[in-house]
Formats: sequence, structure tokens, C-alpha cells
Amino acid sequence: MDSFRAGLDPADLATVDALRTLITAAGPHLTERLKWNAPSFAVGDDDRITLGLERKGGVRVVLHRGAKVKDAAGFAFDDPTSLAKWPAADRGVVVFADAAAVEASADRLSDLCTRWLEATA
Repeated sequence: MDSFRAGLDPADLATVDALRTLITAAGPHLTERLKWNAPSFAVGDDDRITLGLERKGGVRVVLHRGAKVKDAAGFAFDDPTSLAKWPAADRGVVVFADAAAVEASADRLSDLCTRWLEATA
């Protein structure tokens, strides 16, 4: 993780670190690892939340049920925060421009991550 962080520009580093702190607080049982060239947080071998750098700036948070496509029939997730865009029933994406945007949405993102981890347990 140190080599990944060392390669980030200061603005992205601050955003990534703010997100990592928030995600690990929401899911202290998660294992953090580098996957897909970015921090990913897993329960066992199943990734649940992955960060990614946006080409035009900012950092995205992807809520998912792992690397392998799973049948989404019967899976439902309610997002009362309305923070994420949901391209699929089991894949949510939130993009943050900077660490200030993370801070402004910290409570909602924490709730979203906690609820996601419970729903995908």
C-alpha cells in the first residue's frame, strides 16, 4: 500500500486516505489490499469496496460483491443516502472530487458502507 500511496499526487493522496479511514471505520473487520491497482477492502477473499482514481481527477468508491459476476436475482439494496449511482443492483459508484467532498459526505458515506457490508455479508 505504501508504494501505491507514494505514487499519488498530494490531492489524490488526501482523498484516498480520507476514504480509507472512513471505510475501515465502517468495516473494522475488512482486510485492505491492493487490487486492480487501488485499495480494495474485502471480507475473506470477497472484495466489497474498491477505490479507483478517476482519469479527470477525483477518486471513485465502488460498492460490489466481488470480482466474479454474481446472479443479482433476489438481491436488493436500498440506498436511502442517494449518494451512489447504481449501474447494477449490486454495484454502486460514488465519485469524490477531493478530500473536502469526502468530509462533507462522511456521515452519509459511512452509513452507506455499513449498510452495504451488512447487505453483502
